[in-house]
Amino acid sequence: MRLAIGIATRGRAAILGEVLCELARQSRAPDRVLVCHVTEDDVAGLPARFPQVEFLASPAGLPRQRNAILDRLGDCDAVLFLDDDFLPAPDYLAVTEAVLVTHPDCVVTTGTVIADGAKGPGLGVAEGRAVLAADVPPADGMAVAPHFNGYGCNMAFRLAPLRAHGIRVDEALPLYGWYEDIDVTRALGRHGTILRLEGARGVHLGSKSGRVSGLRLGYSQVANPVYLARKGTFPWSHAIPSAARHTAMNALRSLAPEPHVDRFGRLRGNLIALFDLLRGRAHPARILEL
Repeated sequence: MRLAIGIATRGRAAILGEVLCELARQSRAPDRVLVCHVTEDDVAGLPARFPQVEFLASPAGLPRQRNAILDRLGDCDAVLFLDDDFLPAPDYLAVTEAVLVTHPDCVVTTGTVIADGAKGPGLGVAEGRAVLAADVPPADGMAVAPHFNGYGCNMAFRLAPLRAHGIRVDEALPLYGWYEDIDVTRALGRHGTILRLEGARGVHLGSKSGRVSGLRLGYSQVANPVYLARKGTFPWSHAIPSAARHTAMNALRSLAPEPHVDRFGRLRGNLIALFDLLRGRAHPARILEL
């Protein structure tokens, strides 16, 4: 197989450089590595340091950047999308390839995140590397299990069915693209299986730089699940609880907000989205007006 790694980045040049260093440790080297940025500052100094990496520019927005990468992969069989703050274990790509070969019906894989800084204040690069070094791989490195969706920080797509069915990352989900990973992987999952891999392991640093505002994220937490449910890629039985859970969490934690989370902004965005739903004007793109 010809395997590519695709990374969409914005405002994290230093961390991205560390991630690219980690990719050099893969036991199965990627055939191509593509990094899509918005401005030159996003990759400051990196093209000279990593001449083997393909750097390309696109308009801002995670879905747009991922589509720009997909448009360049005509010679590849699969792509592993990594966040620009995800550190993969050295055998991550080798395990992913082995599973795709062993399970020809598999169209999406997602790895095992052994530490996720997105659920807290975030992890530093040194912390992430220490977690990777201390990790004990599973006894069966090829163990897999069916999964609902791919997790955007580390998900691989088989490209033949994606091309055959004209599947794209939905650019109606702007900027950070809340739940764009659920949408595209559930759409692709209609044509095969989605598997979580025990042996493809890594650490998501969850860097807080380059993120959208709390207000915009809060709006997306409500509007995006409803949009995807109407579209048919996210069941209503998941969409309504998701929007309700995030709104309730933001309301509760706004009483004593974490220093790294804008709970008031998120809650305000939740409420604006709920009001827009009542008025029939809620849409993911509304965050561009907020």
